[in-house]
Amino acid sequence: MGRVSQAQAQENRKRVVEMASQLFREQGTSVSVADLMKAAGLTHGGFYKQFASKEALIDEAVTHAFHELAERRATTLEDNGGERTAAQQAMIASYLSARHRDSPAAGCPAAALASDMARDPGALGAHHTYADGVSDFADWLDTDDQDGIIRLCTMLGAVVLARATKDSPLSDEILDAARASLTPTP
Repeated sequence: MGRVSQAQAQENRKRVVEMASQLFREQGTSVSVADLMKAAGLTHGGFYKQFASKEALIDEAVTHAFHELAERRATTLEDNGGERTAAQQAMIASYLSARHRDSPAAGCPAAALASDMARDPGALGAHHTYADGVSDFADWLDTDDQDGIIRLCTMLGAVVLARATKDSPLSDEILDAARASLTPTP
């Protein structure tokens, strides 16, 4: 088989990072390189031509996931006419929804990767990226009345618990209670 062009190699790398970002959020960072490459439609052997190690890929995938989250926040702000409070409330409603609970692969990396970041001290770069992403999200959620870290902890904890109790009525109750606690009453 012939060598791929530099452009194709860059496209393959991008595809692997995007797929890893999704699979790691959905299944955790323990996904094997072979399974990841298969999901990306590439051969296992090509992995080490693109990445120095799985840890290097984890770093890039976590960075990619937090960039997606930042883009969602920017889009939400734009969709709400630049009104930060309205954008925050829209983000909270979306975050604490059954759709987000049921779609970890496309969801918030802070919630999906929390356990992996706590368990895997080998992915040092990913830990820094994760901490920066969590801090950035908390800053974005900050208001005069509510601390962004408290809001994020409420949201993240609710999603983690709702996912863990997904097949129970308690799951929706958790999401509803968290949403109510973060929604201002008139």
